[in-house]
Amino acid sequence: MGSRKCGGCLSCLLIPLALWSIIVNILLYFPNGQTSYASSNKLTNYVWYFEGICFSGVMMLIVATVLLVLENNKNYKCCQSENCSKKYVTLLSIIFSSLGIAFSGYCLVISALGLIQGPYCRTLDGWEYAFEGTAGRFLTDSSIWIQCLEPAHVVEWNIILFSILITLSGLQVIICLIRVAMQLSKILCGSYSVIIQPGII
Repeated sequence: MGSRKCGGCLSCLLIPLALWSIIVNILLYFPNGQTSYASSNKLTNYVWYFEGICFSGVMMLIVATVLLVLENNKNYKCCQSENCSKKYVTLLSIIFSSLGIAFSGYCLVISALGLIQGPYCRTLDGWEYAFEGTAGRFLTDSSIWIQCLEPAHVVEWNIILFSILITLSGLQVIICLIRVAMQLSKILCGSYSVIIQPGII
């Protein structure tokens, strides 16, 4: 009972994290609230991977919904044996939690790459990735951020939003890993037998 409540709480936490991921990813398309850069495709290419909107957002909402249904449907029965039903619920929970790890992990990796690459901005030499060759060292040297003339404050905008996406997706990965560990513990520690003995059904 306690593990079901804990699992349900963890699944509920995925929902606000997914919603915030969608919001943060959308903000990346509008530096300083301006739409002209998105319409003219003058944004970092990692924004167009939709990591926060699709993967850490919509797909995680689907995963969270399925996990909540599995946790709350106490009377779910897929076969004649109660042990058999519990087995399949556990396996489904592990599968969808693993999908959650994959989706949020994708967002985590893409956001980290976008953060390290730096923004696409206008410099004295034209539109380019001004810090692409710095291997992320520009993140700790704010004195060179002035190289980006347009959009205004785009370096800070990208750093803050990509960092938030990394944090949100990282929390999602942790939550899904905990859920997988909880379900595996049911199997390995014998909360119930997942091996259907002959003659039970």
